[in-house]
Amino acid sequence: MRTGRPETKAAQVELTPDDIDVDEYERRKALYGPFAEVVRDLVDATIRTEVDDDTIREIEATIRTATRRLRARQVDGAFGMRRTSDGTSFAWGNAGVGLRNALAPPLVVESDVTGRHWTTVTLGAAYEGVPGHVHGGICALVLDHLLGVTASATARRFTGTLTLRHLRGTPLGELRGEARVTSVDGRKALVAGTLSDAAGVTVEAEGLFISATGPSDR
Repeated sequence: MRTGRPETKAAQVELTPDDIDVDEYERRKALYGPFAEVVRDLVDATIRTEVDDDTIREIEATIRTATRRLRARQVDGAFGMRRTSDGTSFAWGNAGVGLRNALAPPLVVESDVTGRHWTTVTLGAAYEGVPGHVHGGICALVLDHLLGVTASATARRFTGTLTLRHLRGTPLGELRGEARVTSVDGRKALVAGTLSDAAGVTVEAEGLFISATGPSDR
């Protein structure tokens, strides 16, 4: 699968100031993280449950009530990317890593001094495509984010093109993604990565990522 946009169209990320200090940031993180995890578990339970009809209707009513209470005070539009008073940035609505997004796995990317980046994630029933396997679009989400973080280790870059090669189906369950920059040419960084299960690589990926700033070198 190949997705992309013209290299000269790289988006600018606008950080929305959120006038909170580090203590308030940590308080909110401790509050919303477990809350989103409960909702994430609810999504999985909704797919898997085989309880009786009356129980479903009762829980549906409870969820409707809870949703109305949450909507009593909310932001307009998307959460976006915000920064605290000390410069910490956070994108808690992000589809890949959003702390407050129950649709996000969420992904946690780690790295070492050699430039290797990796993430370990467990994808369950909510991410299924072909029965028993991760949807190809979710594989693309995981690899796009991982390769993007890898490309942005030295300068913020955005996806220009992403090419995936599925070697076989990616089973639901624990997976590991790895990525590394293979070359840098001005604003452009070429990144290679893989997604694997316990038996080995299931998806290979290559992405071209472009810095949003500076003159075009095309």
